[in-house]
Amino acid sequence: MLMTTLRTALSAVLLLSAGAMSASVLAADYPAPRQGEWIAKDFKFHTGEVMGELRLHYTTVGEPKGEPVLVLHGTGGSAASMLTPAFAGELFGAGQPLDAQKYYIIIPDSLGHGQSSKPSDGMKTAFPKYDYDDMVDAQHRLLTEGLGIKHLRLVIGNSMGGMHSWVWGVRYPAFMDALVPMASQPTAMAARNWMLRRIMLDTIRGDPDYNGGNYTAQPRMMKYAIVAYGIASAGGTLAYQMLAPTAAKADKNVDERLAQPVTADANDFIYQWDSSHDYDPSAALEKIEAAVLAINAADDERNPPETGVTADALKRIKHAQIYLIPASTETRGHSTTGNAKFYAEQLKDLLQTAPQRAM
Repeated sequence: MLMTTLRTALSAVLLLSAGAMSASVLAADYPAPRQGEWIAKDFKFHTGEVMGELRLHYTTVGEPKGEPVLVLHGTGGSAASMLTPAFAGELFGAGQPLDAQKYYIIIPDSLGHGQSSKPSDGMKTAFPKYDYDDMVDAQHRLLTEGLGIKHLRLVIGNSMGGMHSWVWGVRYPAFMDALVPMASQPTAMAARNWMLRRIMLDTIRGDPDYNGGNYTAQPRMMKYAIVAYGIASAGGTLAYQMLAPTAAKADKNVDERLAQPVTADANDFIYQWDSSHDYDPSAALEKIEAAVLAINAADDERNPPETGVTADALKRIKHAQIYLIPASTETRGHSTTGNAKFYAEQLKDLLQTAPQRAM
């Protein structure tokens, strides 16, 4: 009996060790990310305000001798939010589309996000109001002045990062060979997407706890606003029907979401989401020179393909195509593009065919 117990325990230890080794192998599938920070001096915002020192934090994967690739995260995220098994684990490893042995992958914490300068550093609502043009200009300065990058093989971004990719295409058209905006549209922030953002932001601002941005604790209504926006604008219709086919299961899902702690700072959060208000690259789409592969999900609640606005906009770009990920119980609406398995082959094909332009 004792030997059986010992053998069982030993088997359990070996299984745990094997699991740890597997996790380690997966984690080591691409080079270890490196952290960096650069200060942009006298950064001028679109409002005319100037910040003497703007801190820009970033992460790199691979070596500087590789072909530079810029990866851009979504609203409220950071470089860390792109280093997931579903994204980096599908793209950065050996033989994968963005093999870090070949590419030098640069992932900034966008202005107002992560460890870059943001309102919660101390300025609160005195922090300059920034928009997507400011965020992309900060990324451009980081690359050119901070890292000495003169040309990019690729700009790829998800959600807010997708919108930033469109801004890159019209603001710095000669700077990249290929452009992959995901979960986004090259048209004005509008319709349900902005309506829901507006309601979410007004709910937080209207909470007495917010106190004009001078709160002592995070506003209590903030988590309700965030959860409501998340359910309404991401997750996928088929997926929700599968996950919550009854009122009881739907209640359980809501309860679990509301039980999660809110880690965001309210001022940071408001600035991050409000920065999209004047987003609209549509007037300058003809300026885009890069080969464009727009990737959206057919069940994306924020960028519904049935409006036709993206398809119409792409007709104005010299070299543009769209890959629409079919809706299924595996997709998650607006969140689908966080999983690169759905488009890894299309991305690989683009990088094999997009002309390598002069640097």
